[in-house]
Amino acid sequence: MGAAGEVKLFHGGCPHDCPDTCSMVYEVQDGKLIGVRGNAEHPMTRGGLCVKLKDYEKRHAHPDRLLYPMRRTGPKGSKQFERISWDEALDTIVSRWQALIAEHGPQSIMPNSYLGHQGLVHGLNGGDAFFNRLGATVCERTFCGEGSCTAWLLTVGPTAGVDPESFLHAKYIVIWACNSVSTNLHHWHIVKDAQKKGAKVVVIDSYASRTAKEADWHIAPKPGTDGALAMAMMNVIISEGLVDTDYVEKYTVGYDELAERAAQRTPEWAEAITGVPAADIRRFAREYATTQPAAIRLGVALERNYGGSQAIRAVTCLPALTGAWRHVGGGALQFPVWEHPYRFDVISRPDLIPEGTQVVNNLQLGRVLLGEIDLKVPIRSMMVWNTNPVTQAPETDKIIRGLQREDLFVVVADHFISDTAAYADIVLPAAMGAEMEDMILSWGHLYLTYNAKCVEPPGEALPNNEIFRRLAKRLGFEEDNFKWSDGECLEHYVDWDSPACEGIDLAYLREHGFAKLKVGTADTRARHREGNFPTPSGKCQLRVEGARNFVAGPFRQMYEGFQPGELLDELPDYVPSRESSQTNAALAARYPLSILSPKSHGFLNSCYANMEQKIRGQGEQFVLIHELDAAARKIADGERVEVFNDRGAFAAVANLSADVSPGVVLATLGYWRQLNQGTVNCISSAEFGDMGHSPTFSDNLVEVRKAS
Repeated sequence: MGAAGEVKLFHGGCPHDCPDTCSMVYEVQDGKLIGVRGNAEHPMTRGGLCVKLKDYEKRHAHPDRLLYPMRRTGPKGSKQFERISWDEALDTIVSRWQALIAEHGPQSIMPNSYLGHQGLVHGLNGGDAFFNRLGATVCERTFCGEGSCTAWLLTVGPTAGVDPESFLHAKYIVIWACNSVSTNLHHWHIVKDAQKKGAKVVVIDSYASRTAKEADWHIAPKPGTDGALAMAMMNVIISEGLVDTDYVEKYTVGYDELAERAAQRTPEWAEAITGVPAADIRRFAREYATTQPAAIRLGVALERNYGGSQAIRAVTCLPALTGAWRHVGGGALQFPVWEHPYRFDVISRPDLIPEGTQVVNNLQLGRVLLGEIDLKVPIRSMMVWNTNPVTQAPETDKIIRGLQREDLFVVVADHFISDTAAYADIVLPAAMGAEMEDMILSWGHLYLTYNAKCVEPPGEALPNNEIFRRLAKRLGFEEDNFKWSDGECLEHYVDWDSPACEGIDLAYLREHGFAKLKVGTADTRARHREGNFPTPSGKCQLRVEGARNFVAGPFRQMYEGFQPGELLDELPDYVPSRESSQTNAALAARYPLSILSPKSHGFLNSCYANMEQKIRGQGEQFVLIHELDAAARKIADGERVEVFNDRGAFAAVANLSADVSPGVVLATLGYWRQLNQGTVNCISSAEFGDMGHSPTFSDNLVEVRKAS
């Protein structure tokens, strides 16, 4: 025990949905979290924290924090609750579920979670084993990355690609559809270091983001047209003899077929689609092919149009065509998590899923709850944790109407009465980062990150995993997963015998806070110098035969009668958006503006968007609009407007800006609906993208008018 008043330090890991997964230091005095700072010893995160996390202790101690279990007493959405005990809350949940199971079966119950916490124990998959054991409907979570992952795996397999720290050695860096300054800050520091050493930095984004403004060259294709740009780059690289023929012959499959298709995808063809001048496309392709090492950072936003995954396939082929993989700092970076030794089969226990269990997708939650989707077993109860679908999921007006169903029993575990928790029948107070032990999943670098429990949760708040342990006990579940402590979970959730964990164990992480996996150093790693891609052929698959997409439709049978989806195109190509002035003239006549909805700089999805100091930093809900579009609508800078389409509407302040092109508007994600008149996902479509049931958050047409 330390002396009274002594400040004690503990290892922490940022739990938020961000590729950086910062190593942190908690400062605790007399049992209270008084400060949080970055761990200066971490080679990548370097002691820095983003604007969201720099005062993380204030979120823990926020006066609106949920402290006790609550039961709804007023209409759904009214935020009228009364305090109850944990026993009463858990007994109510279990009795309601048992009644539903007896009448309708366990598939009438649906879990809904996402990356509100990124821990292995308390995060995205933390409740999977419980609900799989229960026999509940499986929730397919494809908010972010599944289209990208499908395209990446088809092309190069489960490889981490370029070590993010190896970008320091690159001479030509392409940041493609990623606003690194706001969403990948610590990798951006490495890119800036490379830029200072002479590397050229090119940012490809449909608007002038904070990152684009710091680049040497910003290329701005129209939304959803990146695939055309990538295919035209191939055309130039191949037609002008810039291909590394030795690399292609030894380490790729399908070059001849790809070359035949690329021959038709000229820069002039792409200019008509993307709006990028053909001369710029040629210059870009030549520079990229002839300046080695060349590295591409693929952003998740690249998938968020109907043809986004095919665009990612095209981009992922480029390093093989030019032989960029030969070099330290050359190649492409998607998600390094592919080389992390996490044991998701132990975490999630898919073996417990009863045969024939239905699957619903979290992107189509509104349609599911309103019965627009013909389910084998309609949903009559839902438990929500680590997500806030009323602001984060598309078609949010439908979600609200679904949550208002009196016959839908809703349980929400959260830190606050969020937009979603407002519609709950039972609200459970959840613990925050410093209040529970965990390891934080890292999908943006090659480090394991440990988080110590260093303070007790306030009031009666509990960690997510403890909530599921208590529910499992009441339901009589006897599997070991439901009896492990958090520390025992960590012992089982990581493959500590993996070569990547050589010299690393949980004791080491508890002492040091982080450890880099043994998968090559930033100064030497060129994993695919001689191919060795983790694909069936061992080569980069420029062409893939026989691959099938997920089955079309909102849900599928896991086993019984499962039919795979349609055959995918064997080659990458440009696939047009569903909603654009070029592809849907009738819709564009009514809603002529393409809308982008990137992450906010000051919020982490909807986290922090209820905190006054964060709102002040981020600013009130706004829409960026070009002055030509504003003038045509007689909208002045700073005027209140309504952004709308057939799916919904939200109110915002118009910010006239040259950061967006004519025909494009932008509103950022994360604002709370209860503090605003609608949010940007009111207008978002729940239609899937071309692969992996990916979202189409950037494939939407809207109109803007003065607020009435």
